[in-house]
Amino acid sequence: MTSLASNSVRLTDVIAPSFYDIHWDIIDGKHTHYWLSGGRGSTKSSFVSVAIIMDIMSDPEANAVVLRKVKDTLNDSVKEQLIWAIEALGVSQYWDMPETKLVLTYIPTGQEIRFRGADKPKKIKSMKFAKGYCKIIWYEELDEFTSMEEVRMINQSLMRGGPKFTVFYSYNPPKSANNWVNTEKNFTRDDRLTCHTNYLTVPQDWLGQQFIIEAEHLKVTKPLAYEHEYLGNVVGTGGEVFDNVQTRRISDEEIEEFYNIKRGLDFGYAIDPLAYTVSHYDAKHRILYIYHELYKVRLSNREAYEHIQHENKDNGYIYADSAEPKSISELLQYGLRIGAVKKGPDSIEYGIRFLQSLNSIVIDDTRCPETAREFLTYELDKDANGNFKAGYPDKNNHSIDSVRYAMNDEAIDFRDKKKQAADYDNSPEARVRRNIAKQGKPKKGVHAV
Repeated sequence: MTSLASNSVRLTDVIAPSFYDIHWDIIDGKHTHYWLSGGRGSTKSSFVSVAIIMDIMSDPEANAVVLRKVKDTLNDSVKEQLIWAIEALGVSQYWDMPETKLVLTYIPTGQEIRFRGADKPKKIKSMKFAKGYCKIIWYEELDEFTSMEEVRMINQSLMRGGPKFTVFYSYNPPKSANNWVNTEKNFTRDDRLTCHTNYLTVPQDWLGQQFIIEAEHLKVTKPLAYEHEYLGNVVGTGGEVFDNVQTRRISDEEIEEFYNIKRGLDFGYAIDPLAYTVSHYDAKHRILYIYHELYKVRLSNREAYEHIQHENKDNGYIYADSAEPKSISELLQYGLRIGAVKKGPDSIEYGIRFLQSLNSIVIDDTRCPETAREFLTYELDKDANGNFKAGYPDKNNHSIDSVRYAMNDEAIDFRDKKKQAADYDNSPEARVRRNIAKQGKPKKGVHAV
C-alpha cells in the first residue's frame, strides 16, 4: 500500500490553518461526527475531501460514501472536489477516476468512494464493499436535506460492520436560527465536534484577489448579506420567537441546588403529545432552567400519573391546562397536587413575552430533547405575501405551553406591571411632564406656565 508520508506535498499547502485542530482530532479518533459550517471560501469542502483521501490511503479497511440531496449534482460537485484532493496530494497515479461512473477506486487495495443522491433516503441501504466497510460518510450541503430524521435514517443504514466511523457534515448555515440544521448543531453530543470557519481564516492567495474584492464590496453595500454569505453567520429571518435559549447539560449537582421548582402540564393524546416539564426559576438573575420532560402521544392519565409521581416525590404543585378539567380531576383523585392555570384573552401573548424577557432559558437537551427542539424552532408564521402573521402559532408548542403554564403567576405579574407602566405613561400628569420636557428649560425672564 502506498504511504502518504513518502509524498512531497505538505499538508499546510492543502489544509487551511483553521482546520489543523480538526485534522489532528480525526487522526486521534476523538470524535465520530464533525459538523463543519462556514461561509463562502471557508475551504471546508476542500478540507473534508483531503481528510477522506488521507483516511482511505492510511486505513486499508476504510471506504467512503458521499451524499448530496440530489443525485444530479454529484458529478460536478463532490466528485470533482475529491478529484481535486487526489491531485493536490499528488497521488493521482494510485487512483482510478472514471468520468462516467460515480465511484473513485484506490488501485492498490480496491477501496472505494461511492457517491449517492438522497432523493429517496429509504433506498440507501447498507453497502457491501469488496475490501473493508463504510467507515466514512460525507453529507455535503447538509442544509439541502429535509431533516435530521432523514440523515439519521441514512446513518443507521451505512454505519454498520466496522469498529470506527467518521461522519462529515458540511454546509453554509441557513439564515433562520430555527432551521433544523442550525437547531441540530446546538444539541449536545459527546461524540460530536463542531467547527465554524470563514474566508478570513484562509490564505488570501488561495482565494484570489477578485474573491476578496467581491466580498469587501458586499460588506459595504449589503452588510447583512455579507455576514450571512461570506462569514456564514446565522442572521435570522426576524420571525424567531425565542432568542434567549441556551442548550447544555445541567448536572445532577446543579439540580440538587434548585429550590424554586416549577411544574407544568399540557394535555394531549391521539395526535398532540402530553407534555410535562420541570424547571427551576432563578428570579434574581432571571434565568429559567428546564431539566425534565415527559413528552409522549397516546399516554393515558394513569400512565402520566405514574411517571409524574415518581419524578415529583415531594408532590409539588403542578400547573395544568384549564381546557382539560376532567383530566385534572382524575389526576387529583390519584393524589397529585394539580390545578388549572388562570387564563385570559392575552394569557398566551404575555406568557410568551415573559419568557422572551428572561435573560436566558437554559434547556438540558439531553434530558429534554423535545422541549429544546420546540424552543429552538418556534417561529412566526408568514402569509401568502411573505409577511409575518400577528399572533403566535398554535403548533409544535406543547412543551412551550407546559412551561408557560408553570410560569403563569410570574407572567401575570409581568403583565400587570407592564399595564401599570402603560397606564402611568398615558396619565394626564405624564403627558404634562412630557410636554414640559419637549419645550425645554424656560429662558431667563420667562416664566413657565
